[in-house]
Amino acid sequence: MKNKDQSLYNIMAEQTKITTLEKVVIRFSGNSGDGMQLTGTIFSNLSALFGNEISTFPDFPAEIRAPQGSLSGVSGFQVHLGSRKVFTPGDKADVLVAMNPAALKVNKNNLKPNAIVIIDTDSFQKSDLDKAQFMTDNPFGELGLTNIQVVAAPISSMVKDGLKDFGLDNKSALRCKNMFALGLVCWLFDRPLEEAMNMLQNKFSKKPTIAKANIKALTDGYNYGSNIHATVSTYRIKGQKAAPGYYTDVNGNKAIAYGLIAAAEKAGLKLFLGSYPITPATDILQELAARKELGVKAMQAEDEIAGICTAIGASFAGNLAATSTSGPGLALKSEALGLAVIAELPLVIIDVQRGGPSTGLPTKSEQTDLLQALYGRNGESPVVALAASTPTDCFDAAFWASKLAVEHMTPVILLTDSFIANGSSAWKLPDLSTYPNIVPNFVDKYKGEAPWKPYRRDPDTLVRYWAVPGTEHFAHRIGGLEKDYDTSAISTEPVNHQKMVETRQAKIDRIADFIPELEVMGDQDADLLIVGWGGTYGHLYEAMEGMQENGRKVAFAHFRFISPLPKNTAEVLTRFKKVVVAEQNQGQFANYLRSKISGFNPYKFNRVKGQPFVVARLIEEFTKILEA
Repeated sequence: MKNKDQSLYNIMAEQTKITTLEKVVIRFSGNSGDGMQLTGTIFSNLSALFGNEISTFPDFPAEIRAPQGSLSGVSGFQVHLGSRKVFTPGDKADVLVAMNPAALKVNKNNLKPNAIVIIDTDSFQKSDLDKAQFMTDNPFGELGLTNIQVVAAPISSMVKDGLKDFGLDNKSALRCKNMFALGLVCWLFDRPLEEAMNMLQNKFSKKPTIAKANIKALTDGYNYGSNIHATVSTYRIKGQKAAPGYYTDVNGNKAIAYGLIAAAEKAGLKLFLGSYPITPATDILQELAARKELGVKAMQAEDEIAGICTAIGASFAGNLAATSTSGPGLALKSEALGLAVIAELPLVIIDVQRGGPSTGLPTKSEQTDLLQALYGRNGESPVVALAASTPTDCFDAAFWASKLAVEHMTPVILLTDSFIANGSSAWKLPDLSTYPNIVPNFVDKYKGEAPWKPYRRDPDTLVRYWAVPGTEHFAHRIGGLEKDYDTSAISTEPVNHQKMVETRQAKIDRIADFIPELEVMGDQDADLLIVGWGGTYGHLYEAMEGMQENGRKVAFAHFRFISPLPKNTAEVLTRFKKVVVAEQNQGQFANYLRSKISGFNPYKFNRVKGQPFVVARLIEEFTKILEA
């Protein structure tokens, strides 16, 4: 009898086996209306609470109402969990939740061998297969997916049955099926449901019946997983003890909004944002519009030109002024941006880059606006250009952009992209007391012997003094016509124009004295230096680590400050025998560096697919360069 009991125990232990992993990639995918973004966000927040490092990538279609079940209507959310620092959402998925055949087909190349695929069998009927353009009734065989583990569940039916006592109509009940899938994934990764329930209570606080229905579906999904636990093993991603402090899950757009608020506080100025909604930057406007209690003034203008013009007016009136947009909007703002350059007013322009040209790929990510940011205006029109590198870095980048704009009386373009704007990471709330003060160059600092004029400058920084309208004895006029260097009166003199053009450029160049030098990570005696900028940071960093694990000597330098470049840029880039510049365009930053550094001729790695880099591909290509 004892031997039989032991055998039964061994069977039960095998069925409830929990495998511990260092990291895992999960992708939720379905129709745009299936709630995949909400599902992925809740699971990401749960994982962050349990001490996991996270990196997310929301991937949704450009079509507002694509046909249900069609390939063009597939929406996805990928999350990478790790027990140690993770820098990217991962290349391929260990687990795919495919709510319909189209989601399976779109993601067939995003699966690792032996991946787990969870499907709703109710959504895999003949009509669903036809919408996804399958030719047979065997989608897995047709796609060649023979080496995966399938967890097939009649999710729609079980959700409708489980919610039949809630008084919901059929459509409302089916909207809860994403929570059933979330419960199943929570079981798969050993995630208790209490925190997820709290999140649902908060989200649907004004709709208690909907909240209860979603919680019931969540619980049913978890219990279903427990009942079929012999099919696949469950997994645990170890958490790590975080440094003391307050943490939240933040995406890049929200971090930018917070960075602007923090900068205004440090500068002692009111924050004004004048913007026009545009994908993928709209969330910045929405977040700041909700922060009235912090003194933020946000205005939704009738178009892009009005947006920047209201911000210029707010800047003239003494505010920390900003405008947010994407590539097409930056093009429309170019003339007004030139006005801010010649008037020498502080202004922060956030460009959340997306696929182009024209409306292009509005929900996808590229780095194709760099040259537009640097040169996309008439006349010699220099500005400061920065690029944020991660969702959490967007806070610091927005703070830096504001500091440079206010202290140096110049427009500053802050480049992010759709990937980091919508992607999120766990973020420890910063201690603002550790951030430097922002000191506007107000007119009360003027110590010159000649009477003050609007274009009188600090002799060291060449920054003009800022007189807020209404300050007694400092009435003045500025505008879009060239002014005399000494008198600030309108001037068309050739020699004066040459001097003003050179002065405006020199003012930007001298900002290099006020920004950090370029840091080199990895092997200081490397055989190859990887160079990047903006939102490719995580993928390039992981590529460096992967090559180092393969015994290669590799270093990595990532640029946040682009105009002006850090003072040690030339020294760093010419120190290494081989340098590769990797970017999501056709080589804009590489060519810019070549124009700035004599004799610099790097290798280039360029992909413009609207999707983040693939780390495995980076390692393969960089290794070829190293061995060439």
